[in-house]
Amino acid sequence: QDGINPVQKILDQQLTKKEYWEQYLEDKFTKYGYYESIQYVMVSQKNMKNIFLYDTKNNKELFSSSVFVGEKEGDKKVEGDLKTPVGAYKLTSRITTLDPFYGPLALATNYPNLLDQSQGKTGHGIWIHGLPEEGERDDFTQGCIALENPNMLKLDQSINIKNSILLISEQSYAPAKKNDIATILANVFAWRDAWKYSDIDTYLSFYDQENFLRSNGQRIEEFTQSKTRLFQRDEKKKIIFSNINVIPYPNDANKVIYKVIMDELYETKTYKFQGKKEIFVELQDGTMKILAES
Repeated sequence: QDGINPVQKILDQQLTKKEYWEQYLEDKFTKYGYYESIQYVMVSQKNMKNIFLYDTKNNKELFSSSVFVGEKEGDKKVEGDLKTPVGAYKLTSRITTLDPFYGPLALATNYPNLLDQSQGKTGHGIWIHGLPEEGERDDFTQGCIALENPNMLKLDQSINIKNSILLISEQSYAPAKKNDIATILANVFAWRDAWKYSDIDTYLSFYDQENFLRSNGQRIEEFTQSKTRLFQRDEKKKIIFSNINVIPYPNDANKVIYKVIMDELYETKTYKFQGKKEIFVELQDGTMKILAES
């Protein structure tokens, strides 16, 4: 009787229900997370000094190798601490014009990512690279991940860096849980609905009130003020999420953290955005809390 909008609202609400996502995920392989667009997942276990590559589209392991990691154990905190970071990282570039010390090529990561920055971590130049072809070499790196050169070339040939993610764990990789992924997917759509229908209290309830950082530098107080002003306009919004990837985020604090990368279409009468949305979330008492957002 009221047209299509109330129908869409009811359909939207189905996506906010954990039970829907539990049923949806029932027969899906989610050991390394939930992926709609990312195809290649690399997992490096620092204590075992290895790396393996998983193809999410074809559900199979493609490659494995021993590696060298940072000289010091533990998560990287500051520049020069000789530690390999722990977390989930994108590959940003493929480098072939480099010092022979790094072998035939290197794949650069985006350490420090936004969550690292929110925690005050420093450093740069964390790569996956090869080894010197001549001369002596150490059994460790200054923080990078290094492979024997034939294996580095094989890894490079096996992936598309624009469609890959790197997970680095300190100990053996802990498989992602379907229950966690279902909770996050339901919460992501509940967060979107609160945003779409200008429910400021519900929207802000999904944000961590102590440590939140936005990519523009806003902490929670400034972010809250900015969003409150926008929501008061009560504009009609179109918000569509697609190509959603829910990525487990290894960490040394034993927290349940995931990285969510997806495509976002946001549109009002006066503004339109179409691009990537990235949030880092922690499950706290069964609810998603956003730690960082870009």
